[in-house]
Amino acid sequence: MNASSPSRLRRFAAARFSPEGAAGLYLTMGVAALVAAAWVFGLIAGQVAANGPITLLDLRLAQWFHARATPGVTRLTLLFTHWNSVAGVLAMTAILGYALLRRRLDYWLLALVCTVPGGMVVNGLMKLAFERARPVFEQPLVTLHTYSFPSGHASGATLFYGFLVCLLVRHVESGGKRFAIGAGAALIVSAVCCSRLYLGAHYLTDVLAGVAEGLAWLAICITAVSNLRRRREARGLPLWRIS
Repeated sequence: MNASSPSRLRRFAAARFSPEGAAGLYLTMGVAALVAAAWVFGLIAGQVAANGPITLLDLRLAQWFHARATPGVTRLTLLFTHWNSVAGVLAMTAILGYALLRRRLDYWLLALVCTVPGGMVVNGLMKLAFERARPVFEQPLVTLHTYSFPSGHASGATLFYGFLVCLLVRHVESGGKRFAIGAGAALIVSAVCCSRLYLGAHYLTDVLAGVAEGLAWLAICITAVSNLRRRREARGLPLWRIS
């Protein structure tokens, strides 16, 4: 190694963690988030495919929730889970998309379209790839005929509320407010996951994989659009000019 190699490595590392430039800190963070989420998804998927020890926890937890179901809680849970269904998330996405369009936040609008509808398509393809059956009970609270892994509700909630966090924290300077936004989104996603377990629609690994899948796709979309924006703005080009 020549003497200039350490210097080049230091410059390379500094550039990766610099807030400036298209390939700086934001790209590094996005790639790191993608790798971490994809690794978690792969770990869970491997356990499910091999009927690993975690699948025993799946069965026990599903039975535990089902045994403690009550009519009142079930009604509230159904209302909440329907609000965060594919149709509900797409409706919220349409409202948010209209608001972004009105404010001419073109790059955020592009990121939203890629993130939520695109992520739901990815989730559907994943379900077809794994073909995992849903939990079975003698007296089910819900009856669904689609595949179970990974959870579409968990993935959709992660995509939408995760995108909302990315949008809001960029426009909030207070660290406390940023933490509150992130914690609130995490609480909602957790509640969606619990609602699916309570209703017996999914196993624990289904919702965990759905969250991991959603985070990975969110990282891809936010990082790609952010990188596109920085490159085009550096060249003085608007988003919709292709040349």
